[in-house]
Amino acid sequence: MLNRLEASRRSSNLKLKFPIRPGRRLPTGPLALLAWFVLLPSMAAAQQITVNLDPAQTRIEWTLGDVLHTVHGTFKVRSGSITFDPNSGNASGEIIVDATSGESGNHARDQKMHKEILESQRYPEITFSPAHVTGKIADQGTSSVQVQGIFLIRGAGHNITLSLAVERSGNEVKASASFDVPYQEWGMKNPSTFLLKVDNKVKISVSAVGHITVPGTVSATH
Repeated sequence: MLNRLEASRRSSNLKLKFPIRPGRRLPTGPLALLAWFVLLPSMAAAQQITVNLDPAQTRIEWTLGDVLHTVHGTFKVRSGSITFDPNSGNASGEIIVDATSGESGNHARDQKMHKEILESQRYPEITFSPAHVTGKIADQGTSSVQVQGIFLIRGAGHNITLSLAVERSGNEVKASASFDVPYQEWGMKNPSTFLLKVDNKVKISVSAVGHITVPGTVSATH
């Protein structure tokens, strides 16, 4: 009988992962509850990961094909920050692109793009607001994730999912993605003329550099 009681006590100790010594009592009462209320928010916060983009090292390129050649252009990023929970995938934040910075190297063409298509004086920002991240960012090396969110352009929001190729080295991450913007389908003017026909989609390529921060840790200085 004594052997069975001793075995049962040892089994309970293993399940609880700490020994229950004779006379030891688990913490209870108001102080213990207060400790849990203090610790739980920090435990939840520790799950959050934030990636802050470096606008100086982030590049957005666009291409638009026509019957004669392909037009290449760029946009500049103003700022960008994404926070997500790697367990649930829930995400928040915003990436802001300066719509007025769009250029292709041809003044007349760019002027028409800003005035008739983007209306960038009225809508000076293009934004992406993430809502959910699928996949895990590896501690080191390459990985891939999908980020679903709202792409806001010319005042209208569109639900899109970006497939990102990610490379991590310490707290620095590099990410790249390509996607199409069906601008005509989204209500923007197609600049085609009788003699010059252009595609009804613009191809966007993003190359970004950012730094990861996790609450309670100190990020490396670059």
